[in-house]
Amino acid sequence: MVKVGLVQMSCTKEPKENLQKAIGKVREAAAKGAQIICLQELFTSLYFCDVEDYENFKLAEPIPGPSTEALSAVAAELGVVIIASLFEKRTNGIYHNTTAVLDADGKYLGKYRKMHIPDDPGYYEKFYFTPGDLGYKVFQTKFARIGVLICWDQWYPEAARITALMDAEILFYPTAIGWASSQEVDTNTEQYNAWQTIQRSHAVANGIHVVSVNRVGDEGPMKFWGGSFVANPFGKLLYKASHDQEEVHVQDIDLNKTDSYRTHWPFLRDRRIDSYQPITKRFIDEEN
Repeated sequence: MVKVGLVQMSCTKEPKENLQKAIGKVREAAAKGAQIICLQELFTSLYFCDVEDYENFKLAEPIPGPSTEALSAVAAELGVVIIASLFEKRTNGIYHNTTAVLDADGKYLGKYRKMHIPDDPGYYEKFYFTPGDLGYKVFQTKFARIGVLICWDQWYPEAARITALMDAEILFYPTAIGWASSQEVDTNTEQYNAWQTIQRSHAVANGIHVVSVNRVGDEGPMKFWGGSFVANPFGKLLYKASHDQEEVHVQDIDLNKTDSYRTHWPFLRDRRIDSYQPITKRFIDEEN
C-alpha cells in the first residue's frame, strides 16, 4: 500500500508566499500519512500563461535551484516524496515547464520537461516554454516507481502508454486548467468531464492508478476547476476534489492490484506492436 497526497490550492502573485503555502500543505499531507505528495502545475505563481508578457520570464528558476532546495529539506525532514512542478530557466532564452521529483531522503531524483505545449486563448504556453527534450520519464522513489506527465500531456494516450511501458506504477499529472468565465455552463461541464474521462481512460488502458492534481480559484478571466482525482486501473474514482475549495487529501493505493487488473484485462499482452508504425506520422494521407 502507498499513501498518495494531493494538494489542490489557490495561488497569489507572490512566489515566496506560494512556496511557503505549498510547504504548509505538504506538511498537512504528511501529517495525514502521505508518502508521495504531488503539487499542482506551476504552483509558485499565478498561471501566467494567460498573457504573453516578457516580464513573466523573471518567474523562472534553475532546476535544481532555490525551490527544489527548499522542498528537498522538507522532503528529508518529513520522509516523503515530493513532486514539484516549476518554471525552469535552462539558460538565457530557453525555458521549460518542468516537474522535479524529490525522494524521501531529500535527494533530487531528476526532472521531466513537459512534452506537449498548448497554444490556445488563455493558454499561451508556446510563448514561454520550449518543448521537453528529455523524453518520457519514470522515477524510482522510496515508495513506488512513478511516472510524471504535465497538464496538456493529459490528452495524449501515447504519452501515458510510453510512461506505463517504462514500468511506472502510478501516473501523476500536475495540471492547471479551468473554465473561462465567458463560456456557458454546459460547455464548462463538458470540458471538465472530457478532461477527467481521458485520464481515467489512461488508467484503464494501462492498468495503473492515475493521480491528477489541479489548481483552484479565480485568476483573471479563468476559474480553475479543481476537481483533482485518483482513478484505479479500471477507471473508478477513488477520490474527487471539489471545484471551488482548497483540499489536501491522502489516498491509499494498492499497487498489488495492478497485476490483477492487467491479468484479467491483458491489454499489454495483446498489443500488436508490429502494426503501430503509422502512429509516428503526423497524418495518414497520400502525401506521406
